[in-house]
Amino acid sequence: MTVDDILLNINKEDKTVAFAVEKSLPQISRLIKQIVSKLEKGGRLFYIGAGTSGRLGIVDASECPPTFGVSHNLVQGLIAGGDTAIRIAVEFAEDSSEQGFKDLLNHNITTNDIVIGIAASGTTPYVIGAVKEARNKGIITGCITCNEGSPLALVSEFPIEVVVGPEFVTGSSRMKAGTAQKLVLNMISTTTMIQLGHVQGNKMVDMQLSNDKLVDRGTKMIMKELKIEENLAKELLLKFGSVRKAVKYGYENR
Repeated sequence: MTVDDILLNINKEDKTVAFAVEKSLPQISRLIKQIVSKLEKGGRLFYIGAGTSGRLGIVDASECPPTFGVSHNLVQGLIAGGDTAIRIAVEFAEDSSEQGFKDLLNHNITTNDIVIGIAASGTTPYVIGAVKEARNKGIITGCITCNEGSPLALVSEFPIEVVVGPEFVTGSSRMKAGTAQKLVLNMISTTTMIQLGHVQGNKMVDMQLSNDKLVDRGTKMIMKELKIEENLAKELLLKFGSVRKAVKYGYENR
C-alpha cells in the first residue's frame, strides 16, 4: 500500500471503534454505578493491566488528580513489571497469575475498593489472576476486554466487552483495542467524577492549578460566574487555590 492507502484504511478501521463501544454502554453503566458506590463510601479504584492495557490504566488514573482535584490514592493504575514497564517492556511479566494480586496487596486493598482488569485479549494471566483472587476475597471486580466470552470476562463480576474485530496489523492490540479501552476509561473516570460532584456544569471546578494555562482557565471561569474583573478573579483563585472555593467565597461575600 501507499502511505495514503495505509492512512485511509487505518482511519476506516478506527471509525468502527466508537460504534463497538456504544454497544457496550449498558455494561459500562453497570460497572460505573458500582465504582461510584464504593468511592462514595471511601473506597478506591484500581486499574490493573499489562503492556498497552496497563499503560492506558495508568494514564487515566494519573489524570484524575489534576483534572478533578482528587487524591492520588483515589484512582490507581498498576502494570505488570512495575513502573519500569511503563516505558520499557518487561519480558514475561504478564505471565504470572499470582503477581497481580500480590501487587494489589502492596496497596493494602480491601473490600472497600474496586478492581478493574484491563486486557485486550482477555487472556493475560497477570490480570486474570488478580481479578479472580480479588473477587474471591469479596472485592467488587470489573474488566475491559475486546474479546467476547474471554477468561477475564468470565472471572469478572462486571465485565465490559468491546468487540472491535481484527486489527489493521494483525494482533497489534494497541490500535483499535487500545482506542476502545481509552474511550471506555474516559467514560469511567469522567462519569464517576461527575457523579461524585467534582464537575459543575461542564467545568473542572476542582482542577489543580499546576500551570499558567490552568490558572488562566480558572480565572476565566470565576470571571464568568461572579461577573468580576480579571485581576480580582485571579486574586481570588490564587488565594483559595481552586475555582470552587473562590466562587463560593465570592457568592458569600457579595
